[in-house]
Amino acid sequence: MKTAIVTDSTAYIPKQIREQLHINMIPLSVIFGQETYAEEVEITAEQFYEEVKTKPNLPTTSQPPIGEFVELFENLAKDYDAVVCIHLSSGISGTYQGAVAAGEMVEGIKVYAFDSEISAIIQGFYVLEAAEMANDYKSPEEIMDRLQEMKKSIRAYIMVDDLSHLQRGGRLSGAQAFVGSLLQVKPVLHFVDKVIVPFEKIRTRKKALNRIFELFAEDANKGVPMVASIIHANRPEEAEQLVAEMSEKYPHVEFIISYFGPVIGTHLGEGAMGMGWYIK
Repeated sequence: MKTAIVTDSTAYIPKQIREQLHINMIPLSVIFGQETYAEEVEITAEQFYEEVKTKPNLPTTSQPPIGEFVELFENLAKDYDAVVCIHLSSGISGTYQGAVAAGEMVEGIKVYAFDSEISAIIQGFYVLEAAEMANDYKSPEEIMDRLQEMKKSIRAYIMVDDLSHLQRGGRLSGAQAFVGSLLQVKPVLHFVDKVIVPFEKIRTRKKALNRIFELFAEDANKGVPMVASIIHANRPEEAEQLVAEMSEKYPHVEFIISYFGPVIGTHLGEGAMGMGWYIK
Protein backbone atom coordinates (compact mmCIF):
# COMPACT_ATOMS: atom_id res chain seq x y z
CA MET A 1 0.00 0.00 0.00
CA LYS A 2 1.31 3.44 -0.97
CA THR A 3 0.60 6.17 1.59
CA ALA A 4 0.88 9.93 1.05
CA ILE A 5 1.75 12.31 3.87
CA VAL A 6 0.02 15.69 4.17
CA THR A 7 0.50 18.45 6.69
CA ASP A 8 -0.19 22.16 6.93
CA SER A 9 2.18 25.10 6.83
CA THR A 10 2.29 25.54 10.62
CA ALA A 11 4.62 22.53 10.91
CA TYR A 12 7.25 24.88 9.38
CA ILE A 13 9.16 22.11 7.63
CA PRO A 14 11.55 23.66 5.07
CA LYS A 15 10.56 23.22 1.42
CA GLN A 16 13.67 21.22 0.51
CA ILE A 17 12.93 18.68 3.26
CA ARG A 18 9.28 18.43 2.21
CA GLU A 19 10.37 17.72 -1.35
CA GLN A 20 13.02 15.23 -0.29
CA LEU A 21 10.58 13.24 1.87
CA HIS A 22 7.55 13.70 -0.45
CA ILE A 23 5.52 15.65 2.11
CA ASN A 24 2.50 17.53 0.79
CA MET A 25 1.68 20.86 2.44
CA ILE A 26 -1.55 22.87 2.65
CA PRO A 27 -0.95 26.50 3.71
CA LEU A 28 -2.85 28.52 6.28
CA SER A 29 -3.09 32.25 5.60
CA VAL A 30 -2.23 35.48 7.35
CA ILE A 31 -4.32 38.56 6.57
CA PHE A 32 -3.16 42.18 6.71
CA GLY A 33 -6.24 44.33 6.12
CA GLN A 34 -7.40 43.43 2.61
CA GLU A 35 -4.25 41.48 1.72
CA THR A 36 -4.15 37.71 2.25
CA TYR A 37 -0.93 35.71 2.08
CA ALA A 38 -0.50 31.94 2.13
CA GLU A 39 2.32 31.36 4.61
CA GLU A 40 5.38 29.45 3.42
CA VAL A 41 4.19 30.15 -0.16
CA GLU A 42 3.53 33.89 -0.55
CA ILE A 43 5.19 35.25 2.59
CA THR A 44 8.21 34.12 4.59
CA ALA A 45 8.66 34.40 8.34
CA GLU A 46 11.23 37.17 7.87
CA GLN A 47 8.91 39.16 5.60
CA PHE A 48 6.06 38.69 8.06
CA TYR A 49 7.89 40.11 11.08
CA GLU A 50 9.03 43.11 9.02
CA GLU A 51 5.47 43.67 7.80
CA VAL A 52 4.06 43.56 11.35
CA LYS A 53 6.38 46.41 12.38
CA THR A 54 4.92 48.70 9.71
CA LYS A 55 1.22 47.98 10.29
CA PRO A 56 -0.98 49.68 12.92
CA ASN A 57 -3.03 46.54 13.59
CA LEU A 58 -2.15 42.93 14.16
CA PRO A 59 -2.95 40.61 11.24
CA THR A 60 -5.53 37.85 11.47
CA THR A 61 -5.21 34.25 10.33
CA SER A 62 -7.39 31.76 8.49
CA GLN A 63 -7.46 28.02 7.93
CA PRO A 64 -7.36 26.42 4.47
CA PRO A 65 -10.64 26.12 2.55
CA ILE A 66 -12.00 22.55 2.49
CA GLY A 67 -11.85 22.72 -1.30
CA GLU A 68 -8.05 22.83 -1.18
CA PHE A 69 -8.01 19.59 0.79
CA VAL A 70 -10.49 17.97 -1.59
CA GLU A 71 -8.42 18.95 -4.63
CA LEU A 72 -5.21 17.67 -3.06
CA PHE A 73 -6.75 14.37 -1.95
CA GLU A 74 -8.27 13.81 -5.41
CA ASN A 75 -4.87 14.37 -7.02
CA LEU A 76 -3.16 12.05 -4.55
CA ALA A 77 -5.76 9.36 -5.27
CA LYS A 78 -4.21 8.95 -8.73
CA ASP A 79 -0.98 7.54 -7.24
CA TYR A 80 -1.71 6.64 -3.62
CA ASP A 81 -4.01 4.28 -1.73
CA ALA A 82 -4.15 6.26 1.50
CA VAL A 83 -3.31 9.63 3.06
CA VAL A 84 -2.06 10.32 6.56
CA CYS A 85 -2.61 14.01 7.24
CA ILE A 86 -1.16 15.62 10.35
CA HIS A 87 -2.38 19.03 11.47
CA LEU A 88 -2.06 21.66 14.15
CA SER A 89 -4.15 21.30 17.26
CA SER A 90 -7.90 21.20 16.69
CA GLY A 91 -8.20 23.33 19.81
CA ILE A 92 -6.70 26.37 18.09
CA SER A 93 -7.71 25.88 14.45
CA GLY A 94 -10.35 24.17 12.35
CA THR A 95 -7.72 22.84 9.92
CA TYR A 96 -7.86 19.28 11.27
CA GLN A 97 -11.67 19.25 11.08
CA GLY A 98 -11.41 20.53 7.49
CA ALA A 99 -9.15 17.64 6.55
CA VAL A 100 -11.56 15.14 8.15
CA ALA A 101 -14.53 16.62 6.28
CA ALA A 102 -12.64 16.63 2.96
CA GLY A 103 -11.59 13.03 3.47
CA GLU A 104 -15.24 12.02 3.69
CA MET A 105 -15.96 13.80 0.39
CA VAL A 106 -13.26 12.12 -1.70
CA GLU A 107 -13.53 8.66 -3.26
CA GLY A 108 -10.73 6.30 -4.21
CA ILE A 109 -8.40 7.07 -1.32
CA LYS A 110 -8.67 6.55 2.43
CA VAL A 111 -7.79 9.56 4.60
CA TYR A 112 -6.36 9.08 8.09
CA ALA A 113 -6.38 12.40 9.97
CA PHE A 114 -4.15 12.94 13.00
CA ASP A 115 -4.66 15.79 15.45
CA SER A 116 -1.17 16.71 16.68
CA GLU A 117 -2.78 18.65 19.57
CA ILE A 118 0.13 21.09 19.19
CA SER A 119 1.81 23.13 16.44
CA ALA A 120 5.08 24.40 14.90
CA ILE A 121 7.99 21.99 14.47
CA ILE A 122 6.66 19.81 17.30
CA GLN A 123 3.79 19.05 14.93
CA GLY A 124 6.53 18.64 12.34
CA PHE A 125 8.17 15.88 14.42
CA TYR A 126 5.11 13.73 13.72
CA VAL A 127 5.19 14.62 10.03
CA LEU A 128 8.87 13.75 9.57
CA GLU A 129 8.46 10.43 11.35
CA ALA A 130 5.37 9.61 9.28
CA ALA A 131 7.12 10.52 6.03
CA GLU A 132 10.07 8.26 6.77
CA MET A 133 7.70 5.39 7.53
CA ALA A 134 5.64 6.03 4.39
CA ASN A 135 8.80 6.03 2.29
CA ASP A 136 9.59 2.63 3.83
CA TYR A 137 6.14 1.43 2.69
CA LYS A 138 4.71 1.11 6.18
CA SER A 139 0.92 0.90 6.28
CA PRO A 140 -1.19 3.90 7.33
CA GLU A 141 -2.29 1.94 10.39
CA GLU A 142 1.34 1.38 11.41
CA ILE A 143 2.06 5.08 10.91
CA MET A 144 -0.93 6.15 12.99
CA ASP A 145 0.09 3.74 15.76
CA ARG A 146 3.60 5.24 15.82
CA LEU A 147 2.19 8.79 15.99
CA GLN A 148 0.08 7.84 18.99
CA GLU A 149 3.15 6.32 20.62
CA MET A 150 5.14 9.50 20.01
CA LYS A 151 2.43 11.57 21.66
CA LYS A 152 3.30 9.96 25.01
CA SER A 153 6.79 11.52 25.11
CA ILE A 154 6.36 14.78 23.19
CA ARG A 155 6.84 17.90 25.31
CA ALA A 156 6.84 21.58 24.38
CA TYR A 157 7.03 24.89 26.24
CA ILE A 158 6.89 28.44 24.94
CA MET A 159 8.08 31.73 26.42
CA VAL A 160 6.33 34.82 25.07
CA ASP A 161 7.46 38.41 25.38
CA ASP A 162 3.94 39.82 25.22
CA LEU A 163 0.72 37.95 26.00
CA SER A 164 -1.44 40.58 24.31
CA HIS A 165 -1.08 38.76 20.96
CA LEU A 166 -2.62 35.61 22.44
CA GLN A 167 -5.28 37.59 24.27
CA ARG A 168 -6.38 39.52 21.18
CA GLY A 169 -6.35 36.38 19.09
CA GLY A 170 -8.50 34.51 21.59
CA ARG A 171 -5.98 31.65 21.73
CA LEU A 172 -5.11 31.78 25.44
CA SER A 173 -7.81 29.65 27.03
CA GLY A 174 -9.50 30.76 30.25
CA ALA A 175 -6.89 33.37 30.99
CA GLN A 176 -8.34 36.85 30.57
CA ALA A 177 -7.75 37.86 34.19
CA PHE A 178 -4.43 36.06 34.15
CA VAL A 179 -3.37 38.01 31.07
CA GLY A 180 -4.37 41.33 32.59
CA SER A 181 -2.18 40.81 35.63
CA LEU A 182 0.82 39.32 33.89
CA LEU A 183 1.71 41.60 31.02
CA GLN A 184 4.93 42.54 32.81
CA VAL A 185 6.21 38.97 33.13
CA LYS A 186 7.53 36.35 30.70
CA PRO A 187 5.05 33.51 31.10
CA VAL A 188 5.89 29.97 30.09
CA LEU A 189 3.02 28.36 28.19
CA HIS A 190 2.23 24.84 27.07
CA PHE A 191 -0.55 22.87 25.40
CA VAL A 192 -3.10 21.11 27.59
CA ASP A 193 -6.19 19.44 26.12
CA LYS A 194 -5.36 20.94 22.70
CA VAL A 195 -5.22 24.60 23.79
CA ILE A 196 -2.46 26.94 24.95
CA VAL A 197 -2.52 27.58 28.68
CA PRO A 198 -0.12 29.15 31.20
CA PHE A 199 2.39 26.78 32.79
CA GLU A 200 4.29 29.14 35.09
CA LYS A 201 4.70 32.90 35.50
CA ILE A 202 8.34 33.98 35.55
CA ARG A 203 9.72 37.48 35.94
CA THR A 204 12.50 37.67 33.34
CA ARG A 205 13.20 36.30 29.88
CA LYS A 206 16.42 34.60 31.02
CA LYS A 207 14.71 32.88 33.95
CA ALA A 208 11.84 31.77 31.74
CA LEU A 209 14.20 30.17 29.23
CA ASN A 210 16.20 28.54 32.01
CA ARG A 211 13.00 27.05 33.39
CA ILE A 212 12.25 25.50 29.99
CA PHE A 213 15.79 24.09 29.88
CA GLU A 214 15.27 22.59 33.35
CA LEU A 215 12.15 20.82 32.12
CA PHE A 216 14.06 19.54 29.10
CA ALA A 217 16.89 18.29 31.32
CA GLU A 218 14.45 16.10 33.25
CA ASP A 219 14.08 13.97 30.11
CA ALA A 220 17.49 14.56 28.52
CA ASN A 221 19.40 13.48 31.62
CA LYS A 222 17.98 9.97 31.21
CA GLY A 223 20.52 9.51 28.41
CA VAL A 224 18.11 8.01 25.87
CA PRO A 225 18.18 9.13 22.19
CA MET A 226 16.00 12.20 21.68
CA VAL A 227 15.11 14.81 19.07
CA ALA A 228 14.73 18.42 20.22
CA SER A 229 14.23 21.81 18.66
CA ILE A 230 14.75 25.40 19.68
CA ILE A 231 12.01 27.48 18.05
CA HIS A 232 12.25 31.24 17.66
CA ALA A 233 10.09 34.15 16.55
CA ASN A 234 12.60 36.21 14.54
CA ARG A 235 15.54 35.50 16.88
CA PRO A 236 17.77 33.24 14.71
CA GLU A 237 21.09 34.21 16.31
CA GLU A 238 19.80 33.49 19.81
CA ALA A 239 18.45 30.12 18.65
CA GLU A 240 21.78 29.19 17.05
CA GLN A 241 23.67 30.05 20.21
CA LEU A 242 21.31 28.01 22.38
CA VAL A 243 21.54 24.97 20.12
CA ALA A 244 25.34 25.18 20.07
CA GLU A 245 25.44 25.22 23.88
CA MET A 246 22.93 22.41 24.32
CA SER A 247 24.44 20.17 21.63
CA GLU A 248 27.69 20.18 23.58
CA LYS A 249 25.92 19.37 26.83
CA TYR A 250 23.65 16.66 25.42
CA PRO A 251 25.51 14.76 22.66
CA HIS A 252 22.83 12.03 22.59
CA VAL A 253 20.15 14.54 21.51
CA GLU A 254 19.59 15.51 17.87
CA PHE A 255 18.98 19.27 17.89
CA ILE A 256 17.37 21.32 15.14
CA ILE A 257 16.53 25.00 14.83
CA SER A 258 13.04 26.01 13.77
CA TYR A 259 10.86 29.11 13.83
CA PHE A 260 7.38 30.43 14.49
CA GLY A 261 6.14 31.49 11.06
CA PRO A 262 3.43 34.02 10.20
CA VAL A 263 0.32 32.21 11.44
CA ILE A 264 1.71 31.08 14.79
CA GLY A 265 3.81 34.26 15.06
CA THR A 266 0.63 36.32 14.81
CA HIS A 267 -0.54 34.79 18.08
CA LEU A 268 2.79 34.58 19.94
CA GLY A 269 4.46 37.82 18.83
CA GLU A 270 8.06 38.56 17.89
CA GLY A 271 10.66 37.46 20.42
CA ALA A 272 8.84 34.33 21.54
CA MET A 273 11.06 31.30 22.09
CA GLY A 274 10.05 27.70 22.46
CA MET A 275 11.49 24.25 22.88
CA GLY A 276 10.01 20.91 22.00
CA TRP A 277 11.34 17.35 22.18
CA TYR A 278 10.47 13.67 22.11
CA ILE A 279 12.16 10.36 22.91
CA LYS A 280 13.32 8.63 19.75
